[in-house]
Amino acid sequence: MARRSRQASVDSDTKVPVVIINGFLGSGKTTLLRCLLAQSSQENLSVSVVVNDMSELDVDGELVASTDAFGKEGSNFVSIHNCVLSSKKGIAKLRRALADLLSDQRPDLIIIETSGSCHPMPLIEFFRSRSDFNLTGVLALVDTAMLAQDYHYGQQLLPIMQRNFQAQRRDTTNLLVEQIMFCSHLVLTKADRIEEGKLQSIAESIHSINPLVSVLSVLWGRLPIGQILDMPGYDYFRVAQLVKELKPVLKSESRNERPYDLATRVIKDDRPFHPQRLWETYRHQLGQQIYRSKGFFWLASRDRVSLLWSQAAGSISLELMGFWRAGVVEDEDSGLSESEMELLKERLGKEPGRFGDRHCHLTVIGDKTHIDVFVESIERCFLTDEEIEHWRAGGQFSDPWPKTMKKMTG
Repeated sequence: MARRSRQASVDSDTKVPVVIINGFLGSGKTTLLRCLLAQSSQENLSVSVVVNDMSELDVDGELVASTDAFGKEGSNFVSIHNCVLSSKKGIAKLRRALADLLSDQRPDLIIIETSGSCHPMPLIEFFRSRSDFNLTGVLALVDTAMLAQDYHYGQQLLPIMQRNFQAQRRDTTNLLVEQIMFCSHLVLTKADRIEEGKLQSIAESIHSINPLVSVLSVLWGRLPIGQILDMPGYDYFRVAQLVKELKPVLKSESRNERPYDLATRVIKDDRPFHPQRLWETYRHQLGQQIYRSKGFFWLASRDRVSLLWSQAAGSISLELMGFWRAGVVEDEDSGLSESEMELLKERLGKEPGRFGDRHCHLTVIGDKTHIDVFVESIERCFLTDEEIEHWRAGGQFSDPWPKTMKKMTG
């Protein structure tokens, strides 16, 4: 497959191609982005990235920044968090981020991963007004497992949208439908989690919302980067009427950093979770109105490893991130030399928590009328003082979580 030359990428007259990865909360945007970045490293492509998170806790930014595609200086990566890119504040931050990314080089490609609560239209309008960029693809990722669970395999999307229109209200269903309407490429994710044979009916249901776009099914973000590089320019004319109709509505939403009745909460604690209580909370307290929760944590039963919590709709996955420094120090067979061990202990001595560098930092995004109850139930899963003493004395805890889990790679 032909690739644009490096000389062309630094030509001052060449527009920089931009691809937007859009999609509702938990649809797999970060997984796709990390996969694309791994491919870009293998093919020696210069890719710059903007990652957006509506929460103050920048989980996706940390995950993306840890990939091999970025050097230590991080000059080709910008994280914009604690706002939504489609807001006025977000657009202003995006303008500055793009200026920073282009200050030293002109990359082969810029990829923008939006927050799941981001409406695509303000970004499309922004790039339409910029002569120095060529918006090629607007990908809408759609979680098929969520559609199966919440929208009867996609069949209820339009009926709920129509009821919202009649009631003159806007919620996350409007956002999901409009993300599909504005996309140039519809990407179905998590098809391995739905009933066999149902993918075709889901594709037909949601393709009717935007029948002019291609539909792809992608597992674990495995989309060839060649398909991204070969995307033509975005067809602004196709959405012109849609922009005209929605512009008055979205003008008021652009001032709102938490649109669609969404709220975010951040959980920060140095204590580990009780594995059994966390399991029961996940099974019994996780309702449809908790759209996304993610972050880094540790279990009292697995106190040496750093884990990634990633929940979307009714499903959750745990991934192994690595080992806590405190866990390495406590390991008699760590393999570290005496000087390396002393250096590690010195670093741990500067950590503010009671358990070295171990900590739990989670962000939760959900309907503002439901989120506090769920957060309170999560916080009850931390070890009590008595349980901490039990843990320090070498006590055991019941752990129903899967014994094997995927190792996070980048």
